[in-house]
Amino acid sequence: MDAVFWHDGRWHEDQPKVLGPMDHAMWMSSSVFDGARIFDGCGPDIDRHCERLVDSARKMLLQPKLDAEAVQGLVVDAFARLPPNKAYYVRPMFFAMRGFVAPDPESTEFLLAVYESPMPKPDGFSLSVAPFRRPARDAAPIDAKAGCNYPNGARALAWARERGFDNAVILDACANVAELATANVWIVKDGVAMTPAWNGTFLNGITKQRVTNLLIADGIDVLETTLTVDDFAEADEIFSTGNYGKVMPVVRFEQRDLQPGPMYRRARELYFDFAAGQKLG
Repeated sequence: MDAVFWHDGRWHEDQPKVLGPMDHAMWMSSSVFDGARIFDGCGPDIDRHCERLVDSARKMLLQPKLDAEAVQGLVVDAFARLPPNKAYYVRPMFFAMRGFVAPDPESTEFLLAVYESPMPKPDGFSLSVAPFRRPARDAAPIDAKAGCNYPNGARALAWARERGFDNAVILDACANVAELATANVWIVKDGVAMTPAWNGTFLNGITKQRVTNLLIADGIDVLETTLTVDDFAEADEIFSTGNYGKVMPVVRFEQRDLQPGPMYRRARELYFDFAAGQKLG
């Protein structure tokens, strides 16, 4: 696997070992990260991912010593050190080393990992509604992309896979659809693209926001609204948006088979046309 890592002021070709049992991030989860993509020499919305990383760090009581522009510069430098014809996952992180329950902000460290990760083929995936919920906005730091927010999604994903599905639909505390275990989600009904309105229980994804704007600019009706499981059961199409696969079709919801539809195909086309103009460096 082609990969490079930045930590403690220098580049590493192997994973730097950074945490021990007394370090705050190890036992109190004081870590934030962001996920971005580089493919075909392009880094769509890298700037926004770096900005969200810094914002997440501050919301988790950390004190980032690099600003978003500096993080983005390191991402560009990392790509220059790697073979240009491959797809990569970009994962910058901030984490605390000291503190008791609350982190010591001054102990915040930074790490960047950029590593080979092929883009998944848009073959489609299946969904089941999981029995695990997203927390209310006052029950977890949902406004930050923090590692501590992910275990319930991991449980939902494992639950779905044990039952023969690829991914899980996760509801919010009011039993409305929030997102998938690994991405934001969309349905299409009567030519309208609909996605759960951001209500503070899930991350308002950068790729979701980008696809929303691209569809609207293309003259397509987009509705951010409250969606229920029944809405998904009756949808003409279902697709996801997220950093890992960008725009992907759903081909089965519970026991109902679906086909990748025209709205999904247009959303994917618009996104990758946009990405092609985001050359890195």
